[in-house]
Amino acid sequence: MLTGKVHGVTKALDLIGPRNLRDTLTAVDKGSIVCQTGLLGGVYALNGFDPIKDIPNGVYLTGFFSNYPAQKVMDEIFAFLDEKRLTPKYGKVFDFKDIKDAVSSQDDGSADGKIVVKF
Repeated sequence: MLTGKVHGVTKALDLIGPRNLRDTLTAVDKGSIVCQTGLLGGVYALNGFDPIKDIPNGVYLTGFFSNYPAQKVMDEIFAFLDEKRLTPKYGKVFDFKDIKDAVSSQDDGSADGKIVVKF
């Protein structure tokens, strides 16, 4: 998890999901967009989520449910990223064989951003 604001971040794609969403919402700058799409954290709903209190003023929250997207949809997403010159911001990158280290990095807060695991 992040431990506060990461300055200069205006867009975040949260793949961990509800377990991490509040943290992601508070880590971005005012005017940012957060898209929650993942469920990798093993939590599937936010009990007690209060949009007025949990979404910071000036931060926009949206979601994306792919449900097995077609290649055309994926191509459109990547074309949009290219067109808008959006570059994902991340912390540490791990190979799949080092997944234990990735989880440890997340738990001890040493990732310095979102974690990427390569398959």
